[in-house]
Amino acid sequence: MTTAENKAVIMRFVEEVINQGRLEQADVLVGNNFVELDPLPGQRQGREGLKEIIGSMRAAFPDIHWVLEEMVAEGDTVVSRFIWTGTHRGEFLGIPATGKAVSVKGVVIDRIEAGMMAESRILMDSLSLMQQLGVVPV
Repeated sequence: MTTAENKAVIMRFVEEVINQGRLEQADVLVGNNFVELDPLPGQRQGREGLKEIIGSMRAAFPDIHWVLEEMVAEGDTVVSRFIWTGTHRGEFLGIPATGKAVSVKGVVIDRIEAGMMAESRILMDSLSLMQQLGVVPV
């Protein structure tokens, strides 16, 4: 696949799976044996584990919205700089809903194999997230 096609897989995943909550679309965009190289606490590996963690994020932040601010691709790798926003309306990582709006920056490195996401490494500003939720002092 071309780098443009690989970037399109990531753009579609962000828009359809994360932003629209159409978790079933992960079945055509994410390989069954997907590997999260830096999983969130409790995240299982594989496509189903990814769907579960996104579902839990959408339950905690029902208005979650990701924006890809920059993308660079080379070979089978796509690097995306993102910002996501949402309002904390449900439990997240053991933290009860706070009703607070958050804005979180990060970078994700994805590897595409045969037109599907094969592995991912997400690095986001978790400290800022916890500060915005009020569970860690600023």
